[in-house]
Amino acid sequence: MHKTLIVTNDFPPRPGGIQAFLHNMALRLDPERIVVYASTWKHGREGIEATAAFDAEQPFTVVRDRTTMLLPTPRVTRRAVDLLREHGCESVWFGAAAPLGLMGPALRKAGARRLVATTHGHEAGWAQLPVSRQLLRRIGEGTDTITYLGEYTRSRIAAALTPAAAGRMVQLPPGVDEKTFHSGSGGDEIRSRLGLSDRPVVVCVSRLVPRKGQDTLILAMPAILARVPDAVLLIVGGGPYEKDLRALADTTGVAGSVHFTGAVPWAELPAHFGAGDVFAMPCRTRRGGLDVEGLGIVYLEASATGLPVVAGDSGGAPDAVLDGETGWVVPGGDEAAAAERIVTLLEDPDLRRRMGERGRAWVEEKWRWDLLAEKLRTLL
Repeated sequence: MHKTLIVTNDFPPRPGGIQAFLHNMALRLDPERIVVYASTWKHGREGIEATAAFDAEQPFTVVRDRTTMLLPTPRVTRRAVDLLREHGCESVWFGAAAPLGLMGPALRKAGARRLVATTHGHEAGWAQLPVSRQLLRRIGEGTDTITYLGEYTRSRIAAALTPAAAGRMVQLPPGVDEKTFHSGSGGDEIRSRLGLSDRPVVVCVSRLVPRKGQDTLILAMPAILARVPDAVLLIVGGGPYEKDLRALADTTGVAGSVHFTGAVPWAELPAHFGAGDVFAMPCRTRRGGLDVEGLGIVYLEASATGLPVVAGDSGGAPDAVLDGETGWVVPGGDEAAAAERIVTLLEDPDLRRRMGERGRAWVEEKWRWDLLAEKLRTLL
């Protein structure tokens, strides 16, 4: 692999799925052959100290920009060019194609031989708007490869690119650490701690925002409880939608059967997946297609844990489910459909086991980090 400069806004300790994707990939590359150029998580003593502590623990070099948001400005582009030359990098990986991939031509001129730009969910939104669509087209022309998560994002992004750039697209989704997410991850201890040991548990692990569909699950609870009276919905994660979700549970009359954990440490997430009998996140597309699920790695983490999944049909979420094999895809926002699938699983232990086993096998076949990191090494 060429020595590579990773240019990204999305890097820990800033939380989020893209951040975890990039960090996991970076950890699986040769630490002597990568340099990370990233924004600062947040200003203030807490943010600066957390960022410095995180960077000191990494096996590779991390260079932080003073800003909390990297943009392809002349100053940031000059800094990236300087880092490329200073560290002798021959390849560049843009952690998110839009907008940082616009720096591609300048880095090529400075000596970069390979330019790879990774897309997530938001680039599919860029492809729908005239101005950002043109910028995305420029990124495609200025890089060697644009990667995509799944068929949903590929088809929309490709429509904004030239035929040549679209033909160079390669799938590169995030992976799952199958050694971390597994059936023995500690779910029984979490259930005991929360007083849920003897109850059927529907778990949703995600940031609390409207797109994810936790409100759909709460609205589905009356129908679920009518057939499985002791069921409980375990909502794991924090976010700006929590207050509204708690109010909805109260007004729906199911607050006693909905448990909110708030944000939990990353190290405890596998055990919280394992605390469930069924994983459900019926995500939906919002804002006319601008707010869409790029993939939904949580479905695969649940599958690795041995749980059947109920997913929404937003964006690329169906790419993370073998419908009818590892779980089911339901229309986003349809609480009746979600309730029916969840009840079917809660009432049938053998079906849960079969779908969970198939999901685990699928993760091991296709979604392991080592397989995906090898693909990235080849691209670089």
